[in-house]
Amino acid sequence: MEISGVLIVIMAVLFACGVYAMLERSLTRVLIGFLLLGNATNLLLLIVMGEPGIAPFFGSGDKDEMSDPLPQALTLTAIVITFAVSAFLLALIYRSWQLGQADTVEDDEADIALRERSAETEDAMDDETEIEEEDDEATTDFVGLDTAPITVLSSRDLSAVRDDAPTDEPTGGDPR
Repeated sequence: MEISGVLIVIMAVLFACGVYAMLERSLTRVLIGFLLLGNATNLLLLIVMGEPGIAPFFGSGDKDEMSDPLPQALTLTAIVITFAVSAFLLALIYRSWQLGQADTVEDDEADIALRERSAETEDAMDDETEIEEEDDEATTDFVGLDTAPITVLSSRDLSAVRDDAPTDEPTGGDPR
């Protein structure tokens, strides 16, 4: 089996262009990048498939003459997943265009506030976590044992526990 170098180069270029296009803020470019990645994945599975042969369910033949059905099934699955995600992205692009007459993803206020948070605030937060790690005492919200949600029983307390769980023993009726 000989793999074509041209197919490998085309696959690599498709992967690179797809990743580059997906890193843009425009949803249309994200869709194009996702389609390029889907086609590159299909090409990768085509390369992995090897030499074409007869179908595995076609009579009895030598194993070397049969084609591998797994890459074919994975390729079909990749096509279906690419189609479904593309339809979802198209719906997002259409809705974004309806609402804002643009298909770019903008930062919201929480992202901007997070980006503008100063290094001093982050250092103060790091100091707080170091103080919490130094405390060896465990704290609880439960005041007494009566309000605790879990009661730990010792072996001497087991005699006071009444077991009313159903059993598999027959109750005296017809066993059918």
